[in-house]
Amino acid sequence: MKRLSMLFTSLVVLLYAGIAGAQQYPIMEQVAQKVIQKYQNSSCEELAQQRAHPPMGQKAQVEQRVVQLLRDDPQMREAFIDRVAAPIANKLFECGMIP
Repeated sequence: MKRLSMLFTSLVVLLYAGIAGAQQYPIMEQVAQKVIQKYQNSSCEELAQQRAHPPMGQKAQVEQRVVQLLRDDPQMREAFIDRVAAPIANKLFECGMIP
């Protein structure tokens, strides 16, 4: 749950900034790319710290709205997860955060 929280926190920040891209879900595509870059460029220590401190306040509220958006649109959710799952799982595996 904390891993998803960290992932969606990144998603929220990027959506809040209004990033746009191409394809069927242009914003989602750009957000997914930024999330992937964030994981690839973060150290294991940074990821562990972010995981230990979930977002609060306005950031958490925006995150909840994004999660609801993904729940409401199964096709967008599937596209997002398909895009980010492997790079994030690989990084978490390298960091010893998943078996």
